[in-house]
Amino acid sequence: MLNRADLVYTYDGSFEGLLCCVFESYAKKEIPQNILSPNGQPGLFDSCKFIETDHEKAQRVYDSIPIKISLEAQELVKLGFLTYIPQKELLIFRFLRLGYKVGGRIMSMLTDDTVDSLQKAVHHLTFEAHRYKGFIRFSIYNEALVAVIEPKNFVLPVIAAHFANRFRNEVFMIYDKTHKSALIHQARRVEIVEIDDLQLPELEEKEAEFRRLWQQYYKTIGIESRYNPRCRMTFMPKRFWSQLTEFYPEKELTARKQLKE
Repeated sequence: MLNRADLVYTYDGSFEGLLCCVFESYAKKEIPQNILSPNGQPGLFDSCKFIETDHEKAQRVYDSIPIKISLEAQELVKLGFLTYIPQKELLIFRFLRLGYKVGGRIMSMLTDDTVDSLQKAVHHLTFEAHRYKGFIRFSIYNEALVAVIEPKNFVLPVIAAHFANRFRNEVFMIYDKTHKSALIHQARRVEIVEIDDLQLPELEEKEAEFRRLWQQYYKTIGIESRYNPRCRMTFMPKRFWSQLTEFYPEKELTARKQLKE
């Protein structure tokens, strides 16, 4: 294999595109030093090579993973692509190359930096997704349930089945403000689409009243003598608070109610 110090692959940013980078590496017998998404910045002396996305080639690579490595490795790679870890493309690329050499035992090679880093990144993704199953707060807009989240990882594909099963008869949308994407569920169908910006209409009075009631409930069940902000931040980190109804500025809801009256 030709290992060029200046060779950098660029691709369209899709999972299929990344798998095509793996295919290209083996087909051309070359090893890139980096793999960049459309937002990546190559170095001054890098020799960039754009890899076209070919769904047939991508499928061949994807199907080869459980055969030559394991089903667990296939799932790890798929989830790894949803993480926010820097240079995740290169990490997945190196994981697959190593896996094709050593087979299924790669999953237990935790002393290897590549394997360890990828598994930790996926653990962070699944842990964050699990938290959002409890931290998402829906509001009613035009008879549809809408929630806004700001995750570090791209958790929408991971939490889609959970909310589709939980609200199977509802029309709902979960907007990922970080990744400019939305999970939309209607007629028992789920779709993830790109949305650059979401402008929500003004709260209806009924929804504002629901929020006031939830805040009152949140205060009522609290035990003042056991108030422990540090413990709360351990289980409910502050980065989640901006989209939680119980932390929505109560004075704004009160002012809205007084204005209506």
